[in-house]
Amino acid sequence: MTTAVSLRVTLILLWVSAPTIVVLQKDNFKRLLRTVEALSDLGPAMTAEREFPQTARAMVSAVMQAGGAREAALFSFSDKPSLLTSIASEGFALMPDPAVIPLLPKHVHALTSVRGPIVVNRGAYENFLSSNGNVAPELFRCIAPLKARGKLVGIVALGRREGDAIYAEDELEALDLLCSYVALAIHNHSLSQTLAQRVSENLRLMASLHGFYDNALEVFATAIDVKHINIHGHSLRVGRYAAAIGEAMGMDPGEVGALRSAGLLHDIGKVAVDKRLFAKASPLDPDEFREMADHTVVGHQIVSGVQFPWPRVPEIVRWHHERADGSGYPDGLMLDDVPMAVRIVGLADTFDAMTSERPYRGRISLAATLSEIVRMAPQKFDPNVVQGLLVQIRRDSVGSNRTPFLEEQAAGIAAGDVDQLASMLQHKTSHGRLYLT
Repeated sequence: MTTAVSLRVTLILLWVSAPTIVVLQKDNFKRLLRTVEALSDLGPAMTAEREFPQTARAMVSAVMQAGGAREAALFSFSDKPSLLTSIASEGFALMPDPAVIPLLPKHVHALTSVRGPIVVNRGAYENFLSSNGNVAPELFRCIAPLKARGKLVGIVALGRREGDAIYAEDELEALDLLCSYVALAIHNHSLSQTLAQRVSENLRLMASLHGFYDNALEVFATAIDVKHINIHGHSLRVGRYAAAIGEAMGMDPGEVGALRSAGLLHDIGKVAVDKRLFAKASPLDPDEFREMADHTVVGHQIVSGVQFPWPRVPEIVRWHHERADGSGYPDGLMLDDVPMAVRIVGLADTFDAMTSERPYRGRISLAATLSEIVRMAPQKFDPNVVQGLLVQIRRDSVGSNRTPFLEEQAAGIAAGDVDQLASMLQHKTSHGRLYLT
């Protein structure tokens, strides 16, 4: 026995076996059967995985079947402002799409207070509906408020019946039974719509906030580098390099955005370093090096008091000079203690420093820089991060990057040479024990 037939039989048996003896006339029995059929059809329609407008049309058809109506419309209710908006309709020749009916507080109160479907006439329209919308309330002969947990969520409005007959008590009872299920479906849909709207609004807000942060952080990055005439653009490049490496490693857009932001701020502590140290053409003495190295701690103190959307910014600012073998500063962390985002920004920082001119040396070529970085993996740098860097360089060399990884200089290295470096890196990491002695 199918589910639909089983439901019909069960409901009929429950009806005829009630304690009170019910004498079913022929028309009443047909109406009861019609209601049961509508219920059995409505259940699967409401639970099917499909778009809500399809479900709404199925509900309208079920309501028309149960009430014997030739015309019906389903409205949802929103309270800010108080408004009825059509979701689906059938049979009405002059029904706009969507039909909108503004409601006054007295209308909302009346619809919320009434129990079950009601027959309306010219004298009753103004009690329940407004004439200020784009549909005439006179089209409706019967109104069924839809309520969930005592709150109005919509209405079912029925038009004419065959022969313009009046809706009788038994039709209203059948309609009331169906409307309980329809109200639940409307309520659930409204909740999902509200959730989707909130998510969409939050995403738009986040996008605008991230745009604001990007613009503000770029200004900060420019200010950070202003002390050092030879490294203008360093922080901007580190942010871009870090984001590109993260993208090559398969990180999601949120993580990539966080890497870019942290890269822009990684040297913020240098605002407290004496300007003379940036222009010194000879190596720093121990005291000068200590002063320069303190920019990581100072930067950490600066950003720790700021509520960023990206929680790893403070640790990246503090640890971007840590190295895998514990030789870095300020805390001498080993590789396993350094988060992946820190490793990425640290390599991006080193890569830009090596390929940029400094007061004490000229720019190192791209090929020599990559060779030295591969040589220092895995003792100093995470091989996975180095691989991400090589991926972006290779994309540049074959012209497959939509946005070039290196903006200010040509790739300067052939794809085959990058492949050879990647092969060397793979050999070193697969035989890492030979290089950790």
